[in-house]
Amino acid sequence: MADLLNVHQLSAGYGEAVVLNQVSLSLPQGQTLALLGRNGTGKTTFINTLAGATRQHGGTIELDGVALHTLPSHERAGAGIGWVPQERNIFKSLTVDENLTAVARPGPWTPARVYELFPRLAERQTNLGTQLSGGEQQMLAVGRALVLNPKLLLLDEPLEGLAPIIVQELLQAISRITKQEGMSAIIVEQHPQAILKISDRAVVLDHGSAVHSSAAQELLDQPELLDRLLGVAR
Repeated sequence: MADLLNVHQLSAGYGEAVVLNQVSLSLPQGQTLALLGRNGTGKTTFINTLAGATRQHGGTIELDGVALHTLPSHERAGAGIGWVPQERNIFKSLTVDENLTAVARPGPWTPARVYELFPRLAERQTNLGTQLSGGEQQMLAVGRALVLNPKLLLLDEPLEGLAPIIVQELLQAISRITKQEGMSAIIVEQHPQAILKISDRAVVLDHGSAVHSSAAQELLDQPELLDRLLGVAR
C-alpha cells in the first residue's frame, strides 16, 4: 500500500520556540493514525504544522507526492488537507447550510452527504452557528472539512468536552468516514481507547519526539504499555 503522507525529521513550533523535534512518520493511503501523548507533548503542534499554522524549523512533509512544507497555509486545503482544529472555526454568523456551501469543493462529499452522515445538522440547516450546541458545532466542523473533499482529514481532539451520546455519534461517523469510505485521517485525542479501536496505526509523542509507533490494536492490547506511555490505562 502506497504512503499518502511522509513526514521526515519535522521540527516546528511557535516563533523561536521549537515544540516538535525531528519527528518522522508515514501514513499509507486509506489508513487512520491515532496520534497520542500526554498534554503538552506536541500533538496539536504536529496537526497545526501539517495545516501550515506554525513555524517550521526543519524537515519535510509530502502529501501524495506534493511538498506540503513549501506551500502557504491557504494553499494546503487545495493540496488535500481537511483540518478540524480544536477551536472548530465554523462561521458562527452563517447558517449550517451556508457554512457547508461556502467552502465546498467538487467531489464525492457534498452538503447532502454531510446531512446524511449527521442527521442533527439536516434538522438545523437554517440555524446559525451560534444556535448550535457544542456537539453540533463539532459535527459542522467535521462536515466543513469533508466538503473540501480532502485526501487527509486532520481531527484535533474531536471528542473534547462532549456528552457521551454525542461522542458515540461522532465515533460512529468518523469510523464510517475512514473504514467504510476509505479516507485517510490523523486523530489527536485524549481518549486513547476509543480512538485506537477505530485506527490502524498509533504514534505516541513525548516532549516533541515520537517515542512509540505500532499497530493501533497492538497498543490497545498492552494496557501496561499504554499506562506507561500515557497514564490512562483502565
